[in-house]
Amino acid sequence: MGFEIGPARPGEWDQVVLWAAKEGWNPGRHDSEHFLMQDPRGFLLGRLDGKVVSAISVVNYSPDYAFLGYYLVRPDRRGQGFGIATWKAGMQHAGSRTIGLDGVPDQQDNYRTQGFLPAYTTVRYRGRPNLEHKAEDVEGVVPVGPEHLDLLAALDAAGHPADRHPFASRWAADPRHVTRARFRDGLLTGYGVLRPANEGVRIGPLLATTPRDAAAVLASLLREAGDATVAIDIPEPHHVARNLAELHGLTPSSRTARMYTGPIRSLQQSLVYGVMSLELG
Repeated sequence: MGFEIGPARPGEWDQVVLWAAKEGWNPGRHDSEHFLMQDPRGFLLGRLDGKVVSAISVVNYSPDYAFLGYYLVRPDRRGQGFGIATWKAGMQHAGSRTIGLDGVPDQQDNYRTQGFLPAYTTVRYRGRPNLEHKAEDVEGVVPVGPEHLDLLAALDAAGHPADRHPFASRWAADPRHVTRARFRDGLLTGYGVLRPANEGVRIGPLLATTPRDAAAVLASLLREAGDATVAIDIPEPHHVARNLAELHGLTPSSRTARMYTGPIRSLQQSLVYGVMSLELG
């Protein structure tokens, strides 16, 4: 009685971001602005007597693929059915699309019962980087301008289950973010984005065609980070990316499982040295 589910209204999602921060997810300070623009009707809230008690985001990227995140219930309202009702509304929004998510360990068994199967583990590396490795070769690494955005979005699409050109472009162009790209012989060979977070800064995405390009872009971003604590989410099978993070003094702090409900298109996993966001893939 008195419970309804509907799209988030302006300003309401801020409450969900606070919940995520309390869960230790360390969201980016401006993430939700970009998230909501991708699929405004995919950010659903459960309201009990007008007060928000549950949330889920199911963002439709393409006719074939959606991504689920922010599945949260207010602590004092857990175990009362509000979460599963909100979950079902999110699944309905995705329709017949394959859905991906990054599941925390204590929810992975629940996700399996809903048809999600694990693909690989993502490891969050975190810490204050070693200063001595910031002197690496950064030749060819430049600040990103409007003329670069189409190239960056194309590289993002090569490593992601769907083309998300508008979203990737807005993310890279945000003046509150630091975006660096590397070019060799006029060709884009990697780029990365550093953004302020609830605690310290986060890097994501970090995409590159070779380890050398990834190292150059990462070194450039770490210089911008100064002495802030840095976090980056790395697919565990990408041993080169993990070694690069450890070289800079970052250490594993948490793990999630990338899970899917069905097949995804072929993509270049080796490009992904750091994912854009666990909340939107």
